[in-house]
Amino acid sequence: MSMVKQAEVAPVTVARDLTVSDLRAALAAGWQDFRACPAFGLFFGVIYVIAGMALYFLLFARGEFGWLVPAAAGFPLLAPFAAVGLYEVSRRREAGLPMSWRSVLGALRGRGDEQILSMGVILFVAFAFWLMIAHGIFAVFMAEAGVGKDGLEALRSGAGILMLLFGGAVGALLALAFYAITVVSLPLLVDREVDFITAIIVSLATVRSNTFVLLAWAVLIAVALFVAMLPLFLGLLVVLPVLGHATWHLYRRSVG
Repeated sequence: MSMVKQAEVAPVTVARDLTVSDLRAALAAGWQDFRACPAFGLFFGVIYVIAGMALYFLLFARGEFGWLVPAAAGFPLLAPFAAVGLYEVSRRREAGLPMSWRSVLGALRGRGDEQILSMGVILFVAFAFWLMIAHGIFAVFMAEAGVGKDGLEALRSGAGILMLLFGGAVGALLALAFYAITVVSLPLLVDREVDFITAIIVSLATVRSNTFVLLAWAVLIAVALFVAMLPLFLGLLVVLPVLGHATWHLYRRSVG
């Protein structure tokens, strides 16, 4: 029997031996949670889809193309907070606890100590920060390209391609940073009474101890969310809850 490798990170231990098989197992468990409790998954998925569609049509109707591209690219940053209720569903199902809307929705408030809400504020600030940076990049590269009704055409220009490449690189670095501080911290805050600073430290330690596997998970999440957003965000109705439940099971494998 192989020995499980762990690292001490007060007040928990984190695994140092995650493998790609753990990702497959987490996805399978996430799918089972979604199938067992679809109403909760669809509820949170609908909220996220409506928010995405409202943001898209508001900016598109106003011709704010310079904000539309950054908003669409940064919208997945809010997904971890949208999945908090899903973590509670998986936690209660795993523990054999009764399932109710009150308990699941109550998870968004945390354990009465506002730690999860503090993480939510960080995520929304991160989204706003990304919007400002991305809009600045958009303005610099597209200043002479002309963006209006022909905005999509402008993206095919030399300046547009450079803007997408540079903005994509900056966005990927920011997304990776916020992924690293949330992938374990939010499930941990749902599961245990810890402060959000400690939860962030544990999340960073978990990513540092399992860099390859958790980077692969980040890429999988990014690709899945991007593809799910293409048909007017509708794919998120299934993809978001499955990934949310799967993240809980990956957390349970990672943190002891």
